[in-house]
Amino acid sequence: MSLPADQVNQITKTHLFTAREGGYWTYRIPGLAVTPGGVVLATTEARRGKGGDWDGNDVLMRRSLDGGVTWEPPKLVVRHEDYGPGPISNFVMIPDRVTGVVHALFCHNYSRAFYMSSSDDGKHFSSPRDITAAFETFRAGYDWNVIATGPGHGLQLSNGRLIVPIWMSNGGRRHRPSEASVIYSDDHGASWHAGDVIVRTDDEFRFPSEATVVELSDGRVLINVRTESDRQRRVVSTSPDGATGWTKPRFDEQLLDPVCMASLIRATPPDAGNHILFTNPDNLERTLPGLGEVNRDRKRLTVKVSTDDCSSWTASRVIEEGPSGYSDLAIAPDGAILCLYECGIIERMADDKHLTLARFDLDWVLNPS
Repeated sequence: MSLPADQVNQITKTHLFTAREGGYWTYRIPGLAVTPGGVVLATTEARRGKGGDWDGNDVLMRRSLDGGVTWEPPKLVVRHEDYGPGPISNFVMIPDRVTGVVHALFCHNYSRAFYMSSSDDGKHFSSPRDITAAFETFRAGYDWNVIATGPGHGLQLSNGRLIVPIWMSNGGRRHRPSEASVIYSDDHGASWHAGDVIVRTDDEFRFPSEATVVELSDGRVLINVRTESDRQRRVVSTSPDGATGWTKPRFDEQLLDPVCMASLIRATPPDAGNHILFTNPDNLERTLPGLGEVNRDRKRLTVKVSTDDCSSWTASRVIEEGPSGYSDLAIAPDGAILCLYECGIIERMADDKHLTLARFDLDWVLNPS
C-alpha cells in the first residue's frame, strides 16, 4: 500500500509519552511493532526515581488502529513490583507472520529474562514465562552477571526463525565489560536458544552491547552493534542463519556511533527496491550536559537508506536536529515509515522530554524537496 497523495513527502510527529507526567520521572527505550492484524504497538520503559537504568521501571504500551495517526491511552504491560526489586527492561517485540501472534521478551533486574505473547494485537498478553535458561548456555564461555535483550524490535526470518539481539556483562551492576550475541527460537517462541557470541570486548571492539538485526536479500542476517570503540563507528557482522557462523566483526565507516542504540528495518522487499533503513544520532560532537567519558551528543537523529544490503548508505535525512537518542523503526500497514525516538532533554542527556513518533514516506528520505 502507499500513503495518500497529501501525505507523501511529508513528516508528522506526535509525542506519545512526556516526562514528569503519569506518575513517572521519564520515559525511555522506545519499542515498535506492527501486528499481523495491522495494529501499531509502541512501548516504553516508564521510569521512576531519577530515570536511571536500575530504577523501578515498568513497561507501558500505546496502540494505534490507524497506522500511527491516532493512539489509545497508555496501559501498563509489565509492572516491576510483580517480579521483586529491580527494573523491567528492554522490552522486545516480534510480530509472527505465521501464527499471527506478537512475541515479547524482556528482562528483570538485568538478571532474568522472560517471554510472553499476545494473540489479540496487544490487547492482552500471556503470563510471562522465565527463559533465563537460554542465557545460561553462555556461561561456559562467559560468566555473566548482567543480561539484556534488545532493546528495540526483534526479527522473524523468511523461514520463521525468531531472533533477538542480546548483550551480557560480567562487570557487576554495570553495562561493561560486555559481549554481544543473539538468542533465537525455531518453534514460534516455545523454546529459546543461545547463538554464537558475535562481538567480544578487546582492544579493537570495546564494550559491545545494544544491537539491531535485519535479513538481507540473500537470506543472510546482518547485525549492527553499538560499542564504545575508539573508531566511533557502528560494528557489523553477518551470519548465514542469524545464530551461528558470524563473520569477523568490522566497522561500518559510513555509520557514526555516538554510543547510542540504533535501529534497522527492511522497508521494501528485494524485488521492489531492496530498501533497508537505519536510524541513530548521526553525530560525534560533545556539547550536551550529562555526557559520560566516551559518549557523544545524542542529537541529529537521522534515517539512512541502503539498496545494496547495507554495503553503502546512499540517501539520508535528519528526523530531529536537536537532542534525540534511542530510536526504533516499524512499517505501517499503509507503507508509512514509523520511528519512535527519544526527543529533547530536560536536565541532561538521557533525561528525555518526550518519546515522539515520526511518520513519513520513503520518498521523504529519497527525494527531499
